[in-house]
Formats: sequence, structure tokens, C-alpha cells
Amino acid sequence: MTTLKNDRLLRTIRREPVDMTPIWIMRQAGRYLPEYRELRKKAGSFMQLCKTPELACEVTLQPLARFPLDAAILFSDILTIPDAMGLGLSFHEGEGPKFEKPIQSSRDIQNLPIPEPETKLCYVLDTIQLIQKELAGKVPLIGFCGSPWTLATYMVEGRANKNFPLIQSLLQQDPALLHTLLDKLAQAVAAHLNAQIRAGVNAVMIFDTWGGILETEKYQQYSLHYIQQIINQLLPNIPIILFTKSGGQWLNLMANTGCHVLGVDWQVNLTLARQQVGQRVALQGNLNPAVLYESPETIRQEVARILQEYGKGSGHIFNLGHGIEKDVPFEHVAVLVDSVHELSQKYHE
Repeated sequence: MTTLKNDRLLRTIRREPVDMTPIWIMRQAGRYLPEYRELRKKAGSFMQLCKTPELACEVTLQPLARFPLDAAILFSDILTIPDAMGLGLSFHEGEGPKFEKPIQSSRDIQNLPIPEPETKLCYVLDTIQLIQKELAGKVPLIGFCGSPWTLATYMVEGRANKNFPLIQSLLQQDPALLHTLLDKLAQAVAAHLNAQIRAGVNAVMIFDTWGGILETEKYQQYSLHYIQQIINQLLPNIPIILFTKSGGQWLNLMANTGCHVLGVDWQVNLTLARQQVGQRVALQGNLNPAVLYESPETIRQEVARILQEYGKGSGHIFNLGHGIEKDVPFEHVAVLVDSVHELSQKYHE
């Protein structure tokens, strides 16, 4: 593997000394950039953008051309796995993802194939290889997948829905069938992440976007159990970042999975989080994305507050507490990145 020119992120994950706190941004390659919107128009659709390695590579690299970020994240989508399972994924402006064939019966679940990444998701792996060639070791590349529970919420509902009533109903009425679905998804996610690792990513992230809608016991049974199953199957020596949105109350449980980093949203106090997890994991987060609509002065103040909340020493990756919004001024992202690098240096002396 190519020697990295900037390995600040990976050293932070290992809690080794660094000169400043590294930063990358969830959804950093995306709709807030005019060059992204132009490229999506050229591609014709979001899925075409994802499935054309040359374009997906270009999108991945766009934010790095603008900002001195400490990592690239693969441009793809968590729902590529259900799409490869035959559910027919599409994205409609203003509506989000939609499946042509959502899961509606036990037969649908029994008939779901576990996609072979090298064939059904080869466009993702080709994109990774292209990105690494273009990056030439500039910064690490992060690959990712959605958690089984999060994928299942979309697959059963057929589209995004904050409360996902259909999967909640399935959980109550036929938990064994839901476990069958989640087990298949865990196998598919582990296979896909391992394929991404073989293709050359430097770290992987598991997005458990909807784990936080569950109560503690159900979170452990229906979300964390399958995340653990995935982590147990991943190839060795790869850093694993785990993010459960609205999961701050479960940091201890998550830290015991064997992941190396816990992503936290903006509802979490980093001082308390650091006390809870100790030296088991690094922490990633956790600026409220809404702050990026504020003035540059406010952004700097919030960066200073979060850095102070974490305190001295390595083990903190600066990020948002969720993905960047599409209408954030990109100039504010420049303020954020520069503020993190400048203001964090005193915490690493």
C-alpha cells in the first residue's frame, strides 16, 4: 500500500501524537459544492453518478481540491447493497431514496440473494482503485457501508421515513423473520466491506443512521448484535469507525464491539464521552451541522468549544455530528477546516 503523506487521521485513531486534530466531514463530497451539482447533472442521475467509477472518483476528490481535509471518503451510498439484492433503487429530487421492490413478505426475505461484491458491486471497487491512484497517498481513503438495521429500515419501508412504522410492525409481529433479514444483511455488509478493504481503502465506517430509534434492549438485539457480527468478520488491521446517530447513551456498549472509533452526534458531551470510553476507542465528531449556516465567527467559537470539550491529547477526529446540509455555503466549510487545524495545535503540544 502507498505510504501516506498525511497519516494524521490514522495516527489519531491509534491515539498516537499528532501536530493537530484531523478533520473530515460526513457527506463532504456532495450537494453543497457547485462542481458536484454540475457533475450530477452531467451524469443524469444520482445512481449513474455512483455507478460510473470515473465520475464517482471525481466527486470523491472534489472537496480535497478545495479544502485541506485529512481524509477522503468514498463517494457511494449505503443503499447500494439492497440495490444489488434486486430491490431497484432510485433517487428523486426532494424525496430521497426509493425502492421499486420493497420487502413485503417472508418470501421476499427468503429469496434475497447475498450479492457477490466483485460482480454485483464491482463499480464501487473500481472507484476505490481509481481514487487511490489519483490520491497517490495524499490522505487516507475511508470506505463505508450502512448497518444491517439501517438498511432494513429502508428495504421494508421502501423509502425514507423518520419513524419507519413498517419495520417496527415487523419487529413486533415476526421478530424471527426480521432476524433472518438482518443476518443476511450482516453477511452482505461484511463481504462488501472486506472487498473494499482488498480494493485499497485505509479505514471503514459503519453508518447506523437509524439505530437511535430503538430502545436500549432492542438496539442491542436488532442493531448492535449484527454490527458486532460484521466487525468479527472484517479483515485484520483495518481501522473501523462506528456511528449510531442518537446513540450517545450506548457508548460503552459500542466501544466493546472491537471498533476503533466511535462517531458521536452533537447531543453528546465529548468530555463525558471521553471519560466513558477511556483508552478503548478514539472519538469522532461532533459539530452540529446547523452551525455551518452561522457566521464565520460563530463557527470558530463552536470549533474552539468542541476542541476544549475533548481536551488535550490525541484520539479526537473532528467531524460534524451528522452529514453536511446541501445549502451550506462552501466558504463556511473552509472556515471550519482552517479553524480546526489552527485552534487544535495547542492541544497537541
